[in-house]
Amino acid sequence: MTPQERAERSAAAMWANDRASKWLGMTMDAVGPGTCTMSFDVQDHHLNGHSICHGGYIFTLADSAFAFACNSHNRFAVAQQNQITFLSPGRGGERLVAVAHEVSLSGRSGVYDVEVTGADSRQVALFRGLSRIIKGEHFEEDLS
Repeated sequence: MTPQERAERSAAAMWANDRASKWLGMTMDAVGPGTCTMSFDVQDHHLNGHSICHGGYIFTLADSAFAFACNSHNRFAVAQQNQITFLSPGRGGERLVAVAHEVSLSGRSGVYDVEVTGADSRQVALFRGLSRIIKGEHFEEDLS
């Protein structure tokens, strides 16, 4: 099995049970070994009192892309620590895109960066996630 096939199968297994990302209206646009691109359209119910996208939704988008990236190796991985820096507002009606990529994976610990951009390619947020591999895998692999 190639690393790309492993990433796709892992993502399909996770996506089947990911009610939160689906409820928000996210789509998984691409997945690969240590990487994932997800997006969603900012709708009226995502806007806060300043009429901009609530930061929690931007964080959730970045966190979901991070989750699929760090689970792409067919090993269960969970968030150990995350942080986000908001750079510009998400606007109603625009599509936000989160691109996650693996910076480091050593033993059971991973580091992932996620860039969230707006419709005009401006940076909306930068997210860094630290992952921890736990017991389990998304599907049984034939290692023969």
